[in-house]
Amino acid sequence: MPKKGILILGGARSGKSSFAQQMAGKLGRRVLFVATGEPLDDEMKARISEHKRSRPGEWRTIETPRNVTEQIKKHVFDADVVLIDCLTLLVSNLLSTDSDHVKTEGEVLIQIENLVTLLKQLNLSWIIVSNEVGMGIVPETRLGRIYRDILGKVNQLVAIQATEVYFMISGIPVKIKG
Repeated sequence: MPKKGILILGGARSGKSSFAQQMAGKLGRRVLFVATGEPLDDEMKARISEHKRSRPGEWRTIETPRNVTEQIKKHVFDADVVLIDCLTLLVSNLLSTDSDHVKTEGEVLIQIENLVTLLKQLNLSWIIVSNEVGMGIVPETRLGRIYRDILGKVNQLVAIQATEVYFMISGIPVKIKG
């Protein structure tokens, strides 16, 4: 089976993660799941627990809110598929480490370029989940607008490199590339 690079976009609770897991299961047995969420409060802890319960037990999971490229290099050795869930939280995590958002935008884009370059070099399929946050109202705060803009650029960068792109609407995948 030819190796694929897949981006799955959508809004909150649109079914992105479930669809990504279904696709990963079809693409290979040995899945490396890369979780980017941090359990910083009770609500996020509950979401992470729900996500963990939904994944097959035989999948290897690494939890890494930053340094995703380096962690994949360390753990990818026998994987058929790498599933990253999700870029939305990764970008948020990267932004929260620096108050100089202009500098951070460039750093975030470089980190995502490095991540996609690594994934394309590996002999495996990859799936990346991300939210589409640019279709709603303009965020009230400057940081919210910076975040929306950076995530939009990150999604574009990954979409260009992906062989397939899906947009999830109410649990229904709509293929928009490939």
